Amino acid sequence: MLGLSAACTVSLPSPLISASLNNKPRVLRVSKTVSKLYTPQQLGFGGMKTGSSPQISTTAAQLRRKDRSMDGISSRHAYVRASASDAAESGGVSCNNSSPASLLPVLTAVAFAGCGAFSFGYHLGVVNGPLEAIAADLGFAGNTALQGAIVSSSLAGAAVGSLGGAGLADNVGRRKAFLIDAVPLLAGALLCASATGLSTMLLGRALVGIGIGLSSALVPLYISEIAPTKLRGTLGSINQLLICVGILAALIVNVGIPAQAWRSMFVISAVPAVLLALGMLSVCPESPTWLALTGQRTAAETTAVKLWGPDGVSQLGSDKSDGGARSEPSWGEVLSSRGAQIGVIVFILQQFSGINAIVYFSSSVFAKAGVASGALASAAVGVVNVLGTIVAGGLMDKAGRKQLMTISFTGMGVAMLTMALGLALPALATFSGPIALIGTLAYILAFAFGAGPVPGLLVPEITAAKVRGRAVALAMGSHWVCNFFIGQMFLAAVNAVGVATCYLFFAAVCAVAVFFVNKVVVETKGRSLEDIERAMAAM
Repeated sequence: MLGLSAACTVSLPSPLISASLNNKPRVLRVSKTVSKLYTPQQLGFGGMKTGSSPQISTTAAQLRRKDRSMDGISSRHAYVRASASDAAESGGVSCNNSSPASLLPVLTAVAFAGCGAFSFGYHLGVVNGPLEAIAADLGFAGNTALQGAIVSSSLAGAAVGSLGGAGLADNVGRRKAFLIDAVPLLAGALLCASATGLSTMLLGRALVGIGIGLSSALVPLYISEIAPTKLRGTLGSINQLLICVGILAALIVNVGIPAQAWRSMFVISAVPAVLLALGMLSVCPESPTWLALTGQRTAAETTAVKLWGPDGVSQLGSDKSDGGARSEPSWGEVLSSRGAQIGVIVFILQQFSGINAIVYFSSSVFAKAGVASGALASAAVGVVNVLGTIVAGGLMDKAGRKQLMTISFTGMGVAMLTMALGLALPALATFSGPIALIGTLAYILAFAFGAGPVPGLLVPEITAAKVRGRAVALAMGSHWVCNFFIGQMFLAAVNAVGVATCYLFFAAVCAVAVFFVNKVVVETKGRSLEDIERAMAAM
């Protein structure tokens, strides 16, 4: 069958011309009907291969003249002109679903997968408020080392989970991997809620960490593979948005529920784990990319059409395998992948730009500025983070990934430098509190604008389909290792060289990040994954 672009104009009798020129939603139906009735030779495309799309620019006036010249000729010999301009713009897909109704399958899948991202954020923030109450109830009150272990055990588990998610997603598929992910998320939450001693709490937190580590790798991977090309940036940013919303929800819970009722906070965290499992069991489709890679081409095309509309197969590209006998990529192949290397470096730069140090230190910064409530300070940071991420989501497919990251790292560097000078220069000592307050909020806003949401979206975009699962897992593993390292070392570094020096180091990292993004990172806005893969291979 002749492959026709979604934007087709058919030089048939006047009613069909009118439909093609004035009623665009009917164009696809006209083109599909014509392609069923006529052979390529009858349509005037002689030796053209099946599936190709002629790139002919024809004006409305030319079409009308052609119609008049064909009066009396059987409509069986109609002449078709198809435009591929939309296909070129969207990386090969000219009919991505864009109405709310047509996007419903994609949005539903993103929402359920996003429960993993929400859990990620919620578990990062939920223990901050009731930590002392937990220590008192479980018998280690005043022991800061054990309290720190409650926090860090989840980070260690996350590093393990993110790396383990690589083979899991590639071997069993994205949906089944999410179902497995829901198990440690749910079991860990219930163990924490019912803990009567330190060992049970540590086990629960470690399981939760494995779950959020899996989520950190699976959610951006899955969203990038089910999102239409034109909306991949916007939908991809939902991952970071839901992480921020999860953190904010944990902060709100900390304020609204007494610390002594900390068990109920962990019970709440079981809800998104249950929703994740139910969604994957009932309505979420498998990734069409994974289906194609494992030789299930028919299922892949069916899913692609369900998600992206009649031209969805074009977005799917030509990923295929030899009937499912696909060899698993070795870690050597992953490490040598240009996309994986860039992804790991971007995440290392993100973590060493100071985001976690700013979050960990925000309460004391706000206290110095005269904000007595630590919970209020944390809530302010959470709100700014969410708002910035929402703005970034709206710009992701307009401004592009590189521009957002460049602006973001630049703003973060300026904020860090300003705070460092405010702390280091005696002339600014009087204003150090307000400078730190404004600088912290400006830094968080700049981070949320690009450095926060873009890396998780970028890594699955710039890695080849064959190594994508492991590359995302490797990048997220580097994220968790750096997160754990900074959490353990930041206060020691502050005691050794001072806050101002640490902030200057973070500002320098931001400058390096700006240079790296502009020189090395490939812009992926509006390009299909297949097109990006070709561009990366040519580097």
